[in-house]
Amino acid sequence: MSVLNKITQIFKVKDLRNKILFVLALLIVFRIFAHVPVPGVDIMKLREFFEGNQLFGLLNMFTGGAMSNFSVVMLGVGPYITASIIMQLLTMIFPGLKEAYQENQKKFNQLTRCLTVPLAIMQSYAMIMLLGKQGVISISSTFALVSTIATITAGTVFLMWIGELITEKNIGNGISLIIFAGIIARLPISFQQNIATWDPTKIPTYIGFLITTVLVIAGIVFITEAQRNIPISYAKRVRGMRLYGGMSTHLPLRVNQAGMIPIIFAMSVMLFPGMVASFLANSQVQWLATSATYVAQIFQNQLFYGLFYFLLVVAFTFFYTAVTFDPQNISDNLQKQGGFIPGIRPGSHTAGFLHKVINRITLAGAVFLGIVAVLPFISQGITGMTTLTVGGAAVIIVVGVVLESMRQVEAQLVMRDYEGF
Repeated sequence: MSVLNKITQIFKVKDLRNKILFVLALLIVFRIFAHVPVPGVDIMKLREFFEGNQLFGLLNMFTGGAMSNFSVVMLGVGPYITASIIMQLLTMIFPGLKEAYQENQKKFNQLTRCLTVPLAIMQSYAMIMLLGKQGVISISSTFALVSTIATITAGTVFLMWIGELITEKNIGNGISLIIFAGIIARLPISFQQNIATWDPTKIPTYIGFLITTVLVIAGIVFITEAQRNIPISYAKRVRGMRLYGGMSTHLPLRVNQAGMIPIIFAMSVMLFPGMVASFLANSQVQWLATSATYVAQIFQNQLFYGLFYFLLVVAFTFFYTAVTFDPQNISDNLQKQGGFIPGIRPGSHTAGFLHKVINRITLAGAVFLGIVAVLPFISQGITGMTTLTVGGAAVIIVVGVVLESMRQVEAQLVMRDYEGF
């Protein structure tokens, strides 16, 4: 069935059409707030600062320019993502918290929201102090400082609320869609920069860039959709006068089990040391200022930044897969239901087999995600052009969000008995 027919059927369903329009309206609200600046900011100096700083330039891209405008939602959903990372790490350290996460995810999410607020306060204070020392923003009094921090924190909480409203509509993950909207909003500016720097002598480079972009997108779609099917058989069981079981099915294991989450996590971790180092570089304590300056210079190094970014993406892919996929739990459930993998004993042997398989396929997915994430650095090194790069993290997030939203929309259409999906 053609894409046009799918879109037509989607908008024929009143309930689904209203959900999509509601999500679009919330994303428009986000983009409006991204252009509402906090008072007392020199916008020109602010934009010059972000253009000259790689770390903050990357963060600005994922907020859709909200940070370079010093808007009320300048932090985006960054504090919420950081809070999610902390809570996920805590589940690995404290088994009791992991059980609470599995049994009562609603309460776990509530703790994540509560942790977001102090993180937003700390990040907004650090940004204000950093930009104040750069002469970008002028805070005249303690009241002005407190009110600015409160405004920026409220903006983050507002975006978090919008994200949850979007998630409830089952059109896609709200937080991911907000990041998606921020990335898409920067595309016109990127096209404008490429047109302004157009060089007829580099036409082969432009053609190579287009071919690479198509191949990267195709590769992301392939890895995202790729899966290994583990055969599952169920033993025959007699209950009363009826015979149950005796059928075969499969357990799908995705190559990229973690989706685009590792990219978002790694990006948040990469930005944090550089932000803290830039803030402490002007400290009155000599050794602290020297150390912070050294760290900031390291993170400005393209080779170190790219290598560290790659390793973080790979590590977070394994970490998030370990959190969301528990071989022992799956093995226990299969055994309770009378299921088994042909040739593998139930119990610990099945758990070990699943653990071995998921590690192997996750390695392939993790390395692929890492390579795509550092593609901008590879592209800049080959072409020498900063405006013409394949934004690896951005492409993965955009493609991942589109595929996830399409799956959720099609699932809702299937529930309404639409044929052809």
